[in-house]
Amino acid sequence: MGYELYFNVIEEMIRDVKETQENSIKKAGEIIADSIMAGGIIQAFGSGHSYAGAIEIAGRAGGLIPAKVLEEPSRGRYEVVEGVGTKFMEQADIRDNDCFVLISNSGRNPLIVEIADIVKQKGNKIIAVTSLDISRTMTSRHSSGKKLYDFADVVLDNRGVEGDAAVSLSGMPNRICGTSSITAAILLNASVLEAVEIMLSKGYTPPVYMSENVDGGPDYNKRLVEEYADRLYRR
Repeated sequence: MGYELYFNVIEEMIRDVKETQENSIKKAGEIIADSIMAGGIIQAFGSGHSYAGAIEIAGRAGGLIPAKVLEEPSRGRYEVVEGVGTKFMEQADIRDNDCFVLISNSGRNPLIVEIADIVKQKGNKIIAVTSLDISRTMTSRHSSGKKLYDFADVVLDNRGVEGDAAVSLSGMPNRICGTSSITAAILLNASVLEAVEIMLSKGYTPPVYMSENVDGGPDYNKRLVEEYADRLYRR
């Protein structure tokens, strides 16, 4: 059955990231923990389907409250146009202890390159989620020649396959079923878990969202969100 092919691919990819990304997950966790304990927040960005990775760690049950998504209005429609990322970041609220999670499977487009460049110029830490094998074989679409991983303090390699889609079927000219969103979500959640464990080990109880569907959840979240309101609701 077709769906079994997909399960097999995803199970293998999960094993792969578990075996190859341990050190990167630990380093990402340290960056996140240090940022939050110092009063910073996580700022996450991804265009196109990489947006799914950004919302995976911001504003959801079981996730850290001091985390927000950088909302780019066109959702990546102009990600290949130089200057868009620079213009977008002009109004970004970047503070000293913030860390950034920047997500792009190829890491080659001007939008993500310019965002990463500005964050790096500000001196903030960058956790990049990308496919290193794919990105290294591609040319940058930015005049600098750089790609996302060039700016990263740590790379979470999603181990994505070329073209992202994974399953080949007879009669289909191209493969179907994406992969990068799944491994990105696993890597990011694992990094958050690592960060929480680090914070707890240092006597700091991190603010984590409770499900809004659990009794008491909305009130619990409201109290904690109010502490970060000036950060979460400003671009």
